[in-house]
Amino acid sequence: MKLSARVRQLTEDLPLAPRVVPRPLGAEAATRRLLIGGVIPLWLGAGMADWHMHRRTHIERTAGTRESVTHLLMAAETGVPVLVALFCEVNAGVLLASFGGAVLHNVTALYDQIYAEPRRRVGPLEQHIHSYLEVCPLMTAGILTALHWDQAVALIRGDRSRTRFAPRFQRREPLPTSTRIELLAAMTVMGFLPYLEELRRCWRATPTLRPLPEAVEPPTETLRVPEHARA
Repeated sequence: MKLSARVRQLTEDLPLAPRVVPRPLGAEAATRRLLIGGVIPLWLGAGMADWHMHRRTHIERTAGTRESVTHLLMAAETGVPVLVALFCEVNAGVLLASFGGAVLHNVTALYDQIYAEPRRRVGPLEQHIHSYLEVCPLMTAGILTALHWDQAVALIRGDRSRTRFAPRFQRREPLPTSTRIELLAAMTVMGFLPYLEELRRCWRATPTLRPLPEAVEPPTETLRVPEHARA
């Protein structure tokens, strides 16, 4: 109870835009263009690059099906909230799903890194690609929060009269049908099909979800023990 009261006190001064703080003309449209034309393409491009790195390091023979399934799980953790935001009115429930998906994605990514590094080479370039994959879901959730600030503030305050959680498929300002089709096509072609191909390739090579054995000599340089330290 004390914590709830303290949170309410700290958030009392947060403005419930747009009634209190006027928005610059076109700011919402520009922010939406940043999300659709900037963040999502960067995210999908990083995903394609990551898939290519997995293929180069022969994931089907090194880390196997278990890691490939982990990649599909991460795609679902972040892709589903994005799909909901595309087709539903963004409310407190969608914002929670977006941030929750981003947190789950990062936890799963940590497990993926721990599992993969002793089995296949995860070099500096692939690790740099991972940084984009980890930050883009948080950027997306942050932009959605900025676009729907009233729901974010109501959620933080615990204002049940303003927060909405139930999905609403009729958006007040829906995206053009052509934009939604293009986004769905891009997410399918660049986000899901490559990893389905990866899963098929891994299952054909190692048809098991059990962890594959670690390499005798760690293929990732950061895990190797220098010769002078082994003595």
